[in-house]
Amino acid sequence: MAKINRIQTILMAGVACAALSACGADDIASPGEGAVVIPAPTPTPTPGTPTPTPTPGGKVTAAANCPNIAGPNQLTNPGATPTIADKSGNNWRVCQLPARFTETTTLPKVTGVIYSLPGRVDVGTDQGAASSNTEVTLNIDAGVVIYASTGNAFLAVNRGNKINAIGTSTQPIIFTHEKNVKGELTDQDSGQWGGVVLLGRAKVTDCLAPAAVAGTTACQRDTEGTSNAFYGGANDADNSGRMSYVQIRYSGFVLSGGSELQGLTPSGVGSGTQIDHIQVHNSSDDGIETFGGTPNFRHLVLTGNEDDNFDSDVGYRGTVQYVISAQRGGNDIGDGFLETDSNGGSAANNGEDALPRQYLKMANFTYIHRSTTGSNGSAMLLRGGADLTLVNGLIVAPTNSCLRIDSTTTVRDADPALEDAGKPRYISVAMQCNGTPYKGSRGVDATAVQSIFEAGPNSTISYNPSLTSLFINGATETALTATDPKTIDAAFDTTNYVGAVKDSSDNWYAGWTCNSVTASFGSTSGDCTAIPTT
Repeated sequence: MAKINRIQTILMAGVACAALSACGADDIASPGEGAVVIPAPTPTPTPGTPTPTPTPGGKVTAAANCPNIAGPNQLTNPGATPTIADKSGNNWRVCQLPARFTETTTLPKVTGVIYSLPGRVDVGTDQGAASSNTEVTLNIDAGVVIYASTGNAFLAVNRGNKINAIGTSTQPIIFTHEKNVKGELTDQDSGQWGGVVLLGRAKVTDCLAPAAVAGTTACQRDTEGTSNAFYGGANDADNSGRMSYVQIRYSGFVLSGGSELQGLTPSGVGSGTQIDHIQVHNSSDDGIETFGGTPNFRHLVLTGNEDDNFDSDVGYRGTVQYVISAQRGGNDIGDGFLETDSNGGSAANNGEDALPRQYLKMANFTYIHRSTTGSNGSAMLLRGGADLTLVNGLIVAPTNSCLRIDSTTTVRDADPALEDAGKPRYISVAMQCNGTPYKGSRGVDATAVQSIFEAGPNSTISYNPSLTSLFINGATETALTATDPKTIDAAFDTTNYVGAVKDSSDNWYAGWTCNSVTASFGSTSGDCTAIPTT
């Protein structure tokens, strides 16, 4: 099914008017495919069967009209099809978003109303790399559902503008595709639309202008295409708004060749931006790919994505804490958990020693690896001179290599002159791998990778999981020695356990997520193949 969908979306890409992509500096364009499932989610849904969520007290009835919003560009009905229905007879009034929001406004939660993206929708206009103002803020109320009506549709929050998409633990905001609303997608579908793109004014490398100095206002990038979706600047504290309790489903549309959108794409986004409680489900490319900038991420659920679950490029520096990540159940598809990449060019502003140097710090994560054919060849790929510290993590990859490191610049000792933090660090990380757990290339061999991992305190390759419900710590995990992440970076929370979920009473993931054959998050979470009706 996934291969068929990919062919269909490539054919559709020939008429796509945008050219926005999701490849890193050294990225591998095609995600892997194959057939192994370890372990199965508990309980296991039936693969490929859409299961509409029951409607308490009756069906949804379409509202009579769309709400009025601030600004001259109002919501509209899409011509001959002003309503949309699912297979259970629920009906919603379709309120189509304008192509551009030019004033601060709010999309309210209204019974019987659903919002549609007719194509690319912009929040404000690009304010430039050196600006400091906020032009437009798009507020989205808890419980709002926004669907893409075409494949090349996506939401772009331009530099100098904000999004405040703030759901709750019981009323998440959902971004998805029209077919999901109608109940026509399964747990194996993907790549139906573009996703959400945040564009900010923080520092990046790999400048569009060949002579521009990386990390300055002269250094900006288009979002890997001629899309006029520019990002980059010199303000690492830039604020693009807030996204909390948000689901992004079935994204990753193929625009052309190696150009794909992913679920969430923060590009040049600053640390003033709040991103937490985000689920990206069944993207045909990465779950989240962050291009430069300094955003900190908390409470991520990454399920069924076909390339990397968290990919970071072009000078990203930030922290990520509490991550549940699982490759798709019922199908051997997916690349890896992390692709951590600094740069891969030969110019001063895009080489492996271009500054800012990428430094990813991640704590409290649990990753379930099911694919045997991902193009990275390992659950985690580190390359291009990037710095990395992982703490309190669990990697379950019994059929694959766990760790691959490329390039001698990635494993050299610390050098303050190059802002190089030194060799990667794996602290309180437990991994279950196949018979070839370590890989290296470009001057790094497997023995060197092994010595780096084994130098990490409290880390082990002899991990035999006792996880319950796929990702909840059991006796084995509880017995592992944890390290306080706050000793690594003050931005982290203090924790005393390894993994994303401490025990059965730790339910930060419940209610705002959706269930699929890949992972079940309990009875308070609905199905990814259906839209909530309350």
